[in-house]
Amino acid sequence: MYKSKIPIGIVGMRISLRATYGILAAVDLALRNGTTPVQAKAIARRQEIPNRFLEQVLYAMKRAGLVTSSRGAQGGYMLGRSPDAISLAEVLEALDGPLVQTPKAEAQRGQRRGTKQAVLLGTVVERLKEAEHQVLSSVTIKDLAAQHQELERQDSLMYHI
Repeated sequence: MYKSKIPIGIVGMRISLRATYGILAAVDLALRNGTTPVQAKAIARRQEIPNRFLEQVLYAMKRAGLVTSSRGAQGGYMLGRSPDAISLAEVLEALDGPLVQTPKAEAQRGQRRGTKQAVLLGTVVERLKEAEHQVLSSVTIKDLAAQHQELERQDSLMYHI
């Protein structure tokens, strides 16, 4: 049994617990190679996620097409696409909504606050959000699964010293 090494928060950005659990579940499924469905309770046990909460997360991911499910004794969940075709941004958006606001929503919000500071910093904040989205879009579940495997390998080497 392995424990997850993915942090709950990322510096400068807040990731909800729901999205964190979704990322952990996706990485867990990627590590299982997609050959057979994985039961939610097995993911919950390995990742130390409350089973009922995980079921809600997996349902939202299923609606977004990130996972598929099958029923029955041998049923469970599998990634809906290859791990290298699912970005971190997709998981976050499926579970927490759009990462970047539409221009119309931003304009309406800017009109409401309308302070000089907000207008001056608005462009910088928008650039930060775009850069954040680009980074999250470039990281795939496969990348995180490989990182997880490397951390596990390093941990196992430490025990043999």
